[in-house]
Amino acid sequence: MENEEMYQLLIQMKEGDEQAFHTMYDATFQDVYRTVSFLIDHKQDREDVMNEIYMQMWTSLGNYDTNRPFQFWLHGLVIRQVQRFRVKSWRRFRIFERIRAFSHEESYWDEHTALMDATNQVISQSIRKLTDKQRTVIIFRFYHDYTLEEIATLLDIPLGTVKSRYHAGLQALRRNLGNLPLERMVKINDY
Repeated sequence: MENEEMYQLLIQMKEGDEQAFHTMYDATFQDVYRTVSFLIDHKQDREDVMNEIYMQMWTSLGNYDTNRPFQFWLHGLVIRQVQRFRVKSWRRFRIFERIRAFSHEESYWDEHTALMDATNQVISQSIRKLTDKQRTVIIFRFYHDYTLEEIATLLDIPLGTVKSRYHAGLQALRRNLGNLPLERMVKINDY
């Protein structure tokens, strides 16, 4: 979608046009879902977070500055909702820690989701082995082409912290992906 077309939709959405919201949803859903899929393990949780992201987008659109890039603002919503989800999950984990110790949750990693269009299974599994903080930085760097400074702004953390997580994530990927062909490793290391 062109920037001018997106800008017109945003103006219409700010005026309460629900059809413009649906058009914007259709235009951004796949990209947002791919990002959320890398950051949230379970499919049901992803759907909950997706709903929260678009609800937040609708309710906070009045705060959006149309002079700033929309995708950057939208990714800020994504990261805040994912962080909010993790906090809630951690609280639930603490409450039900004892019960969960006796059950084993099955991974719902679905190889046929939209995220698999852009990467292969080996890389995806290696990315999923990273810590949440490393994975977030790696996803925004490689799948959304944000600079490390932009990621620091998105996550509201110091640039040095982003660099640290980025390098630690890359080292972990190198360890996990040691068998990959050379050209793929060069692409991963190119930053």
